[in-house]
Amino acid sequence: MSDDVVKQYNAIYKDRSFERLTLGNLLNKGGAAGKIYEIVGKPKKVAKIFHERQKSNTNRLKLEAMVVNNPNIPSVEAKGVEYVQIAWPEAILEDDEGYCVGYLMPFIDTNAAVSLDHLMQSAVRSKLGLSDKYEYRVMAAYNVALMVASLHRYGHYIIDLKPSNVSIYKKTMTVAMFDCDGFSIRGEEARFPAEFVSEEYIYPEGMSQTPFDMGEEQDKFALAVIIFKLLNNGIHPFSGVVKKNADSTLSIQERIEANHYAYGMWGDSYQGPHPYSTHTFLPQSTLKLFDRAFVKGQTRPTAEEWQAELDFLLKNAKRCKKNPNHVYFTNKGCGLCVADEKLKVNLKSIQEKKAEPKKIRGFEVNKLSLENLEKDKLQHFLNEKKARQITYFSIMFYSIFMTFWPRIMYGLKDDLKQIGVSIQLIVYILFLQLLHFVVKRFKRVLVKRVGSLTISALITYTYCCIIVAICLGNDIEWSRLFRPF
Repeated sequence: MSDDVVKQYNAIYKDRSFERLTLGNLLNKGGAAGKIYEIVGKPKKVAKIFHERQKSNTNRLKLEAMVVNNPNIPSVEAKGVEYVQIAWPEAILEDDEGYCVGYLMPFIDTNAAVSLDHLMQSAVRSKLGLSDKYEYRVMAAYNVALMVASLHRYGHYIIDLKPSNVSIYKKTMTVAMFDCDGFSIRGEEARFPAEFVSEEYIYPEGMSQTPFDMGEEQDKFALAVIIFKLLNNGIHPFSGVVKKNADSTLSIQERIEANHYAYGMWGDSYQGPHPYSTHTFLPQSTLKLFDRAFVKGQTRPTAEEWQAELDFLLKNAKRCKKNPNHVYFTNKGCGLCVADEKLKVNLKSIQEKKAEPKKIRGFEVNKLSLENLEKDKLQHFLNEKKARQITYFSIMFYSIFMTFWPRIMYGLKDDLKQIGVSIQLIVYILFLQLLHFVVKRFKRVLVKRVGSLTISALITYTYCCIIVAICLGNDIEWSRLFRPF
């Protein structure tokens, strides 16, 4: 361990049995929620110790639900090596004072796994020594769908499902899932929601929701995005070539919200497909599932449906004669070869493709590691926490100000009578228009921070305060407001 004090905790298992455990060396410092330690005498287990002791009661309830409702996803054995697929809590850890400090979980060898993000781009695969076989990406997509389907059968949802939050074993393409305590967990009497969700993977209806409100539909959408990217060389299903008549360039999440899916049967008015997309070479059955996932008004495929479709692709894949790393599925031939030929048309594109990129998705290639990704995740968590605190303080200050506004107007009633009620109403109408404009302009941020219900309540409270201020500032009796004309 990093300090000289030997840390010992009590492990409480599903059957309520106890075991005294001693922490060993620190394995990972950078987690947003806690640190990972070895367990003395248990080489196949590790402990996650939370940073914040104040959340002891909340953490305990959620962990108890996870220990009881374990999805029991088995390890995979290949060539005598065991690959643990999910670091699911097996026991609650508490200190001698009875505080829940963390949990016991299976050990996953992080050196044997890489982020799913690293499979998307050819340059990163080459840098990290990963296989360029397209069939491996299909296998990875199948295993991610299998993992999601297994969790859904037990009523658990990942919510913040994105490639950087999913790891894949290099040799088997099976999933290695961490940070399960951040999932939305089904308990016996209540649900314990997730806290985070990431843009570019939020389903359209979720833009008016917080992670607390999201469930299976969010997972189904995010899973479909991941599968599309794995099958289509990292291209996001809502990216594309913006058409010339477009008013402005929208972000990926804004395109999702507006349902600008350019790879469907009917195309899209805002953008066309990416020039190197290979989606047209996929079977019709696969394209129909993508249409169901991304076209407005359709029923999104479940993880089990994707599992069955990807199994179909693996069983019907045909080896490309030109490139042994390529496979294809229809009589149209190899879409990967067609995409490569398009790249060769432009020599500049070839040079950019072969050149080692300085950054991939904001990370320096030479510094790509799970530890750096965890540090970035922690920094994002701290920034998000600070932003929420600022938002809560601003709303509190505004509420207090509106509370005292009628009293202020009462003290100025002599001046207000000279101005007249009509002028006051015009000023208030302009103020309310400004308020609605600000709420509409920053709706996405406000909903993410405090929820749509709080925003609606704040607007209603503003109207009430203004009505009281008008009555007090102009000596209008309440009874006169309800008299017939």
